[in-house]
Formats: sequence, structure tokens, C-alpha cells
Amino acid sequence: MIQIFTTGGTFDKVYFDANSEFTIGESTLPAILAEANITDRYAITDLMRKDSLELTDADREQIRQAVVASSAARIVITHGTDTMPQTAQALASVGDKTIVLTGAMQPARMRYSDAIFNVGFAWAAAKLLPPGIYLAMNGEVFEAGSVRKNLKAQRFERT
Repeated sequence: MIQIFTTGGTFDKVYFDANSEFTIGESTLPAILAEANITDRYAITDLMRKDSLELTDADREQIRQAVVASSAARIVITHGTDTMPQTAQALASVGDKTIVLTGAMQPARMRYSDAIFNVGFAWAAAKLLPPGIYLAMNGEVFEAGSVRKNLKAQRFERT
């Protein structure tokens, strides 16, 4: 079984129009997994609905505690891309679990989004990688502590 924790981020953003601010809506993950025809067992737990720029150390501790408390050995976390590396670092003390963080540069609700691909890629990474903390974005896997988001290029890079 794979445990999936959702935290919000661009992945679940909803924009009403060009003049309004965004909100973090209901997770699109159940629909994405159904559309992908995922038949393995999984459980989804919504931890929070926040833009990752709004995550605090207390939020990261809540994520860490949920991961530690989970009986699953393989975990996927949907997360905003701006502070994903910081949350990965906060999980560094968790041992013997394969933890994969993923997100999206464009909301999953938009037609041209990397969210669906990233979820499938993170799912595969969680099933195949040995225990550790990883970020899976746009077809690449990065180990926690050796990755940064390049804002200008809108991609993740090894440090």
C-alpha cells in the first residue's frame, strides 16, 4: 500500500478569473488516480491546504509526524514546488521509508499541467526506489538535500 499525503500547493490551486486570487481546493488526486487506472492499494490523507510559501516549521513538523505515524513503508506527498526542498529536508530524520514529494508548476485543473505526469512518476518512484527522501518532478528524481527550484527556468536542478 502507498500512503499519499496532500498539503495543497499549485497542484490543487483553483483560479476563478484573472482578477481574483487563488484558493486551494479539494484535491484532484482521487480523480487523477482513477483516470490513471491505479489498482494498487493506497490511502489519501489531506493534511492541509496551503500554498507552500505559507508553510511554517510547525506545518513541516505536522507532515513529518504524519509520515512517522504512518504504517506504510512507501509514501507520496503532494506539495507546492516553492518550498518542497525544505520540507524534504525536514523529513531527513525519518528512516526506513521511501518518501517521494511531488507537485506541479500548473494546477492539475488546468488543461496543460504537469500534475498528472508528476503523480504517475512519483507513484512509480515510490514503488521502485529504496528507502530515502526524494523529489520527483518532470521525469527526474532528486535526493533530498541536493536539489533546488530554478524559478527563472521553472524546473528543479541538482545542487
